Amino acid sequence: MHKPLAMTRMKAGVICLPADSYAPKPVKVNSPAIDVMTDLRQVSAATVGAGETIAQASQKMIARRVRLLLVVGANGVIEGLITVRDTMGEKPVKLLQERRGAKFGDLTVSDLMVPRALIDVLDIDAVLRAEVGSIIETLKNSGRQHALAVERDTVGGGEIVRGIFSATQIARQLGIAIPIIEIAHTFAEITEALEK
Repeated sequence: MHKPLAMTRMKAGVICLPADSYAPKPVKVNSPAIDVMTDLRQVSAATVGAGETIAQASQKMIARRVRLLLVVGANGVIEGLITVRDTMGEKPVKLLQERRGAKFGDLTVSDLMVPRALIDVLDIDAVLRAEVGSIIETLKNSGRQHALAVERDTVGGGEIVRGIFSATQIARQLGIAIPIIEIAHTFAEITEALEK
């Protein structure tokens, strides 16, 4: 039989922290990998539709303070993903050169997103047994700044995205203040900083 918890009156001066005040806990390379994963059971995924403009996608990234959006279609089915690198890197410039006369405002998420068929994912069971260092090596080997973790949906039987790993967040939690420009370069810096 469960007992009710004791309650007290709220004291004067209690504040509500803004949503952006959350700071992930510090970790080490041998900490559990799950400690550096954004768990989508606890935080809603940042999403965008394939037909939205690149400007709209960029605004969503700024508003959510993220560098990756999941591209979703009907019923939340994932069609791809788009990152800051896709929207502000060489991709849009090359596409505009190919489409002579097109303007940046004409580009949509579907023009620049990584389609679902090209997204590599990690199994959550492997993640739960891994350490932060393994995630770093995975990102380094893939040349990517993000990785998605999936788990089996026990109700529907398919897969659902359970979490997201971000090189930026990992660096922050390791206590290494470095700009993430190129993944290989960045993780070389992380490794170097950890050896000091």
